[in-house]
Amino acid sequence: MAATSFHQAIGTLQYSGCFSISNLNQENGNSSFRLISKGFKLSIPLLRTGTYCSRKNSFSNIHASTSQSTVFDPVSSSLNGMTSDSKKKSSEAALILIRHGESMWNEKNLFTGCVDVPLTKKGVEEAIEAGKRISNIPIDMIYTSALIRAQMTAMLAMTEHRRKKVPIILHDEDEQARAWSQIFSEDTNKQCIPVITAWQLNERMYGELQGLNKQETAERFGKEKVHEWRRSYDIPPPNGESLEMCAQRAVAYFTENIELQLQRGKNVMIAAHGNSLRSIIMYLDKLSSQEVGFHASGF
Repeated sequence: MAATSFHQAIGTLQYSGCFSISNLNQENGNSSFRLISKGFKLSIPLLRTGTYCSRKNSFSNIHASTSQSTVFDPVSSSLNGMTSDSKKKSSEAALILIRHGESMWNEKNLFTGCVDVPLTKKGVEEAIEAGKRISNIPIDMIYTSALIRAQMTAMLAMTEHRRKKVPIILHDEDEQARAWSQIFSEDTNKQCIPVITAWQLNERMYGELQGLNKQETAERFGKEKVHEWRRSYDIPPPNGESLEMCAQRAVAYFTENIELQLQRGKNVMIAAHGNSLRSIIMYLDKLSSQEVGFHASGF
């Protein structure tokens, strides 16, 4: 499923979270884009199948082969119109969104949702490839979902980072967990990147579809009904979450926790899932459910 090209879009973002994107296409493999601005940069090596297109097309597209890594460039055409004073006032930060690599249930064509399934060998390779594409972008903090496939993707991606800092999962379950995982070397601590796990970034919960074969489910309930469960925004599968419900928790967590770090100038990477990441993009670009093209293929 190797893609032959990926798209990069360059545009302007503000700390308010409103920005425009042009032509992010994801077809049968890895695709990536990066936005560079006076607010924060957004780089997304999204893995596996999906499509996201913006309602606006005011920005240039750059095409590159997948053999090339996405290289961080602090100078962008989007900054050329800024005065020296405005450049000094702006506080740049990077936001990197990565969808997990192929999971063992993706491979078996099963509905996964919130079942905690690890990556396949191919998924491991996809995560490493994503890491190569972001290896030159500074990262201060990492957020992942509570699911192992997202956490594996984040950790594997960081093995390719040129700064060679070590991602450390923070354990804040209780006082004892915090005490037992404490680092007592200041020098070592400086070479670590905190990793925060949050269930709110989990994939959409598929309810009674979890563990079922997608093809067999379509044959059992009918293609139209399964299509409605997977592609509609506000209709959940039996005892599961609708896309709207997933978006509510993911965006709430983003605005209450991650956005604050970006405003402080922190470079943040989020390793999560197709629906939770699309929810965040939907919030940032102020897109409607129709505009963002929500779907659940491969999830």
